[in-house]
Amino acid sequence: MSAVMPGDDMSVDEEHSRPARVDDTTVEALGELSKALETIHRVRGHLYSAHQLVGGADLTLDRVVKLLREAGNNEVADRVEHELLGRNVLPGRWTFQIVEEFDDGYYAAFQEIERDARERLAGGRRHIYEAEMKQRRRTPGMPGHEATP
Repeated sequence: MSAVMPGDDMSVDEEHSRPARVDDTTVEALGELSKALETIHRVRGHLYSAHQLVGGADLTLDRVVKLLREAGNNEVADRVEHELLGRNVLPGRWTFQIVEEFDDGYYAAFQEIERDARERLAGGRRHIYEAEMKQRRRTPGMPGHEATP
């Protein structure tokens, strides 16, 4: 596929058309960078899931301690209460701190670099690679294959 000029019908709409003089390799590279960022979005979601799961488990320990004490198992209750309840998951950190560090560091940098690459190389346009793929794979005129809503 050669470089395509906007309006050459290689994309589903103008917003996702490749700007003039943007070559296939650049479009592919930006598509891969976007794909990598999407993976990092998923990682962020998993970190938030871990944050909520660990927090929920920690809150459940209150009931565990209560039940152990009711059953007369004070030594085990003490161990759960003093060694596990409120414990850091990493040195000096609860999960909210891990999430914040990830958000403010790696995640923020990744998003900024991906946006900068799109701005510099494709006029800020997103998903050019996917839009061109959609245009190639759809069947014009067929229900469910419309280019746009």
